[in-house]
Amino acid sequence: MKILHTADWHIGQTFYQYDRTYEHQQFLNWLVNTIKEKDIELLIISGDVFDVANPAAGSIKLFYSFLNNAVKAQPDLQVIITAGNHDSAARLEAPKPLLESSNIHIVGMIERREDGSIDYEKMIIPVKDKQGNTVLWCLAIPFLRMGDYPSVAESAALYADGVSALYKEAYEYALTKKQDGQGIIAMAHLHTLDAELSDHDKTERVIMGGIEFVPAKAFHEDILYTALGHIHKAQKIGGKENIRYSGSPLPMSFSEMNYRHQVVTFDITEGNISDIELCEIPVTTELLRVPSKPLPLPEVLEQLSQLPEAGEDIDIAPYLEVRVLLEGPEPALRHKVETALAGRHARLAKIDVSYPSGKAENGTETTISANQLQELNPLDVFKQIYRADYNSDTPEELVALFNQVLQEITTKEQ
Repeated sequence: MKILHTADWHIGQTFYQYDRTYEHQQFLNWLVNTIKEKDIELLIISGDVFDVANPAAGSIKLFYSFLNNAVKAQPDLQVIITAGNHDSAARLEAPKPLLESSNIHIVGMIERREDGSIDYEKMIIPVKDKQGNTVLWCLAIPFLRMGDYPSVAESAALYADGVSALYKEAYEYALTKKQDGQGIIAMAHLHTLDAELSDHDKTERVIMGGIEFVPAKAFHEDILYTALGHIHKAQKIGGKENIRYSGSPLPMSFSEMNYRHQVVTFDITEGNISDIELCEIPVTTELLRVPSKPLPLPEVLEQLSQLPEAGEDIDIAPYLEVRVLLEGPEPALRHKVETALAGRHARLAKIDVSYPSGKAENGTETTISANQLQELNPLDVFKQIYRADYNSDTPEELVALFNQVLQEITTKEQ
């Protein structure tokens, strides 16, 4: 059985003020063609189908038109979709009864039985071959919020340990259904302990200082493949080829401009996995930084004026981040940048302003941007203040106490 794993589409996202419908449509067209060309039998989408919980009508139409086109192109295609933290679980599940007649399964939330126990039956999906025989069981588990997972007594990491417990119980439940020659795969939308990000990638911010990171060992070693979502950088986890983030099909911020955007395909035959392949997604709209590092305004304006002349198709013009080094306030900055860009083949998305921030140890000037300040999470700020006051690293016990207080505050805000 040939399977394709993707995640984190974020349909409906605007890139600063720019609508991305054209880019998403191009990706979905490519995906339909890929499904047909590679004879994909199962498509798994691991969360964050939409960018917001209440997507616009156009975004919803784009998604369901894709499902219709995919099933038309590949009539035997099965689809399993889980909700991510950006999705509304209830809204995503709304058409579930209708879609299941087309072999499209959606799991948006954790359901419970009358006795309060987790109903694992609702998230263990049988996958059938073209002859109608069950060949796989999929642990279709959506993004887990507090209260969705089993409580673990005396745990210092309630979320990570609770999520691990849920995957253990789900796997054990699937084993009661599994027969000889069948396999088990899993879906997850979470932040794993070993996930790598670029230095400034805060698209999915760490809220609780890292205590929500789930270790790769949460997924049983006999699970043939774990299809991860949530982190936009495509990568394998824990050094294992069969535990992977597919990554997002489009860059969601300038911090992701160097990420490789892809889907993952693989084959499972008689309970064995093979032929894991990374399929790169064609780039529709490039991200551009000018200059590559902040420079004084006159030099920046000169570089902008040298950009290629505007083409006819504005939908594929690069999104542009302009990086400027200023000594002080510049009230006419945006006007000067826009004037330099007049008639150029680029769409101004962001002006990143930096200011000198003193001397580094080697005597050179260092800079810090307003965006970098916004990217700091509470634990980073706490550690920097402690170092400034005491000239040493924050003790582990203080970090633990800080995380505990932060988690309590976050829970109350939710």
